[in-house]
Amino acid sequence: MNLFSSPKPKIKCGVIGVGSLGQHHARIYSTLPNVEFVGIYETSDERAAEICEKYNCARFDSIEALGEACDALSVVVPTDKHAAVALPLLAKQCHLLIEKPICATLEEAEQVLAAAQANDCLVQVGHIEHFNPVMSFLEKHIDRPGYITAERLAPYTTRGTEVGVVLDLMIHDIGIVLALAKSPIRKIDSVGISVLSKTEDIANARIEFESGCVANLSASRMSLKKNREIRIFQDNAYLSLDFMNQKGHLVKKSDLIAYGVKLKVGLAKAGDSSSIPVQDIPIEKDEPLKLELQHFVESVAERKQPKVGASLGRTALEVAIQITEQIKAAARK
Repeated sequence: MNLFSSPKPKIKCGVIGVGSLGQHHARIYSTLPNVEFVGIYETSDERAAEICEKYNCARFDSIEALGEACDALSVVVPTDKHAAVALPLLAKQCHLLIEKPICATLEEAEQVLAAAQANDCLVQVGHIEHFNPVMSFLEKHIDRPGYITAERLAPYTTRGTEVGVVLDLMIHDIGIVLALAKSPIRKIDSVGISVLSKTEDIANARIEFESGCVANLSASRMSLKKNREIRIFQDNAYLSLDFMNQKGHLVKKSDLIAYGVKLKVGLAKAGDSSSIPVQDIPIEKDEPLKLELQHFVESVAERKQPKVGASLGRTALEVAIQITEQIKAAARK
């Protein structure tokens, strides 16, 4: 061990927008050991004062000033403002975590990708479920999915309604199924309806992949309760997982075969659900946002591409926009 080696410098981080989600970016940055939490940019005087006092950071009077003081920034503003905030920061060679979706349009997403490349900056997109311990389990155990169903429900709030439910909620599951299917898309069929906002509040999309896998995604922001569940069938297993509560169960084909043998020899009774070999999935619970920000900071420190980079964010956005365009076209008929 080199007794004279100096510790690695901390990554200077900041947050742009400390509303309902951005405040948690600030909270977590203030606790990470390899981070110097520099400050925030926030338009609300009251919220800015609250966050600065709580997390001992400074308020900056412009996005550019905060960018000059930081190595890395979280962009936590409404989706339609992402490009306008991100582009000048990338020009200052700031590394960014941009909350999902990466932008409101593909044209803006392409501008962000080009700016990141031109300025040698890392861009991570806030598809938070990729850092949920449930996703970590799926990535290890799903290799040939045949059928996927995902349901994402939330009560109605005005927050996020600058975009439809596909870009607000379903895009999480779009990113998940793209990562699990690992196959080009063959076909998409979508339906949706507006209830309270100008855009769709309820949507369903059926995505067929070239591999033969089919994913059925449902999203609603008109629910009385929150729900984030996924079910996956492949030729050797069935899995049902709950992203919100970080739990689930698994049925293996090999265990079902053994159960069938027991039925034949009379060691089990048909219809006896207690004998069906359902296994609880051992998931070590953790806060996905904390894991996401830790990964972002480590990616910046090591200058490595993040798990959910701008390219994946752009692909998820492209699929989401195709779904919303199908819904809009159906509404015009």
